[in-house]
Amino acid sequence: MTDQLHRFTFEHFGVRGEILTLESSWQAVIERHEYTPAVRDYLGQALVATTLLSGTIKFKGSLILQLQGDGPVRTMVAQATNQRMIRGMASAEGPVPADDLVAAFGKGRMVLTAEAPNGERYQGIIGLDGQYLADVIEHYFVQSEQLPSRVWLAADGRAAAGMLLQRLPGTEGDGEDWRRICMLADTLGQDELLQVSPRDLLHRLFHEEDLRLYEPEPVAFRCNCSRERVASALKGMGRDEVESILKERGSVEADCEFCNAHYRFDAVDAVALFADLPAAASPDSQQ
Repeated sequence: MTDQLHRFTFEHFGVRGEILTLESSWQAVIERHEYTPAVRDYLGQALVATTLLSGTIKFKGSLILQLQGDGPVRTMVAQATNQRMIRGMASAEGPVPADDLVAAFGKGRMVLTAEAPNGERYQGIIGLDGQYLADVIEHYFVQSEQLPSRVWLAADGRAAAGMLLQRLPGTEGDGEDWRRICMLADTLGQDELLQVSPRDLLHRLFHEEDLRLYEPEPVAFRCNCSRERVASALKGMGRDEVESILKERGSVEADCEFCNAHYRFDAVDAVALFADLPAAASPDSQQ
């Protein structure tokens, strides 16, 4: 039941939801880095949030959640594709406080980007105003999507989990039902969210409601870095820049921040990179 995105709706009023627990995909993310417990848990929450949000929109491509600030955690990135492939990374300096988003990130913002394969982008930005990441996401929905939404997130060294509830557009008459469902969900504790399977959790919370649970979607870790992508980036730098690095260091090296894959290009590799490009004209040959 883990590493699956479960969607559900309430049959008699306009509320939908998603619930998710990550275990093997979460382990694949954190085994590649040495994060402190606080940074690890913030990243786990961000990954779950991004995966939940990716399930609320119909698109092909990737959804990227970025947290940026001037605090100890400078950057955090979580990505989920429409095929539910996820990856994430964080960069921090110094001690990072737990359970206090503003203290951890300082003055900053959350950037949410939906990116299509053709390069088209939709981007939303909101300040990091709230003690928890769930607070920021709820504010984002109110301001950007104008949809009342509630989010519960948790993460530790074993798993990362979360649940999202959202009131559907045009269901203003279901206000009492929305409040009741949120009150039931607010009884959910972090340990319960992390340790109980999604199906059992939904039954515990909403067993008196008429709930429709849809076929789950598998979620997995996958990094889309490759030697070909790095080679393309080096080509974009230009022959002169690459040759300058080769003269200084003997090789051009790059590490993927998401999966820690290491790529090395020596002088022979560099020649191959630019083999299909014309040699730069010397000053004497220019008219």
